Amino acid sequence: MTQATTEPELTGVRNFRDVGGLPTVDGRSVRPGRLFRSGHLAHATTEDAHFLAGLGLHTVFDFRNEADRRIEGPDVELPGVRNVNIPLSDPADGKEFWHMVRTGDLAQLRELLGDGKAAARMSASYRKMVVEKAPEHSRVLHAMAEDSVPALMHCAAGKDRAGLAIAVSLLAVGVEREAIEEDYLKSGAPHRRYKIQRSSTDPDAMAPEVMELLGPLFDARAEYLRAAFETIEQTWGSVDVYLTEGLRLAPATRERLRERLVTEA
Repeated sequence: MTQATTEPELTGVRNFRDVGGLPTVDGRSVRPGRLFRSGHLAHATTEDAHFLAGLGLHTVFDFRNEADRRIEGPDVELPGVRNVNIPLSDPADGKEFWHMVRTGDLAQLRELLGDGKAAARMSASYRKMVVEKAPEHSRVLHAMAEDSVPALMHCAAGKDRAGLAIAVSLLAVGVEREAIEEDYLKSGAPHRRYKIQRSSTDPDAMAPEVMELLGPLFDARAEYLRAAFETIEQTWGSVDVYLTEGLRLAPATRERLRERLVTEA
């Protein structure tokens, strides 16, 4: 799958891309320049901000919670662009998570993340998020159907909360499941991954085993996204029922979304 546009080299913003070009099940595709995704914009350079300002964005959806925003800072301001903060995880969970990532010693990380616990934690978080954050996902889709396109969605790394929000948005306009997964997996590329910061003074703070234990938290794994898709099927029975009942998307709203995000038939 090739994206419709060449990806820019942004210095202070990781994991940026346009999801334009992804194919829909009815033979159309996502329109380039309509829906973007990235990591947070707090460290955007002047050149990055100039590029982002040139995209013609209407809205930036920031899915970070209060703990994330305290650590990284607010997004850079882009002239004429609306910034909407819709936290997609509990602030207490965020605080605990980042404390573990930054300061946990090897013994703590082995206990909390070893023996497959890290990957299991990630899959569980996707399952929980797709159910408990359905109102937030609904809010985003309704906003885009009304006026919030072109839009950029991001969280901290641009992988999990933004990744799921993008996946849900793409499901809503009929993008092929395989293409959604393929785009999601791009977040695992080395140049896209979130840079792990460790403030621990432990001599093993950056030891290979520590990085290996933390790795699943920052990986983009198909099993994580599939856990969300499986939960949609288990909870609502089908994607269509999830969209209509879980996200309360009326047929007219879905059609407006398609008009804004997808090429003409």
